[in-house]
Amino acid sequence: MRPNLKACGQALITAMVNAVLALTLMLLVEFAITGTFQLAGPYLWAGLLIGLVIFFAQFWRQRHLCRNGQSTHESPDTISGKRAPPPINARGEAAK
Repeated sequence: MRPNLKACGQALITAMVNAVLALTLMLLVEFAITGTFQLAGPYLWAGLLIGLVIFFAQFWRQRHLCRNGQSTHESPDTISGKRAPPPINARGEAAK
């Protein structure tokens, strides 16, 4: 249950920020076109829709990341099952 709460909190913050930014952008475009700030109903619905879509997408993503981070205790190099190549030094040789 803990990963779901963490994912929900992070997704909610991301969705709120993006929805507010989208609404602000719509209002700036409205001001550029008409010269007045009019908060019309379609703008509010669009902001709400953008916020919901981003919330669900981020929730799914964050939940997936939280679950994977909890279940594996491997280094990032070996999560995919492959070892990362060794670093290369200034002469182009693999470091020892």
